[in-house]
Amino acid sequence: MPTDEQRAAGLLGRVGYGRVAASARALPFLVPARHIVAEDRVLLRMHRGHGHHRVCAGSVVAYGVDNLGSARAGEEQWSVQVVGVCETVEPTDAQLDRFGPGPLRVDGLPFDPVYLGIAPHFTTVQSMGVDPERPGGHRT
Repeated sequence: MPTDEQRAAGLLGRVGYGRVAASARALPFLVPARHIVAEDRVLLRMHRGHGHHRVCAGSVVAYGVDNLGSARAGEEQWSVQVVGVCETVEPTDAQLDRFGPGPLRVDGLPFDPVYLGIAPHFTTVQSMGVDPERPGGHRT
């Protein structure tokens, strides 16, 4: 049976985007980000223009992904949360290829990528599986 960390890594690979949760001056915020899993870290690409990366770098953040809005009928729904220290990183050429092309613009501004890495301290996987005894129903 895979560990939560192994299962989380597999599930993270199924979707390309998630949300970083952090705090600036005691106020929480969420930022969308593109991600890949590389070795033992989650690497993020986000827009530099809003400055969110400066708040995240050096701080403990949470990163969440899910398939709650995209799971097909009868498919297991899941959510993954990774919590750890976030640092600015310089991705390798191979990692940049895995990120793929970025958007042309973010909120009307040219996209300017910045890359962060999260070294997970806690990983949580939650799932809502389909109940075979109740077609269309879920167990929690």
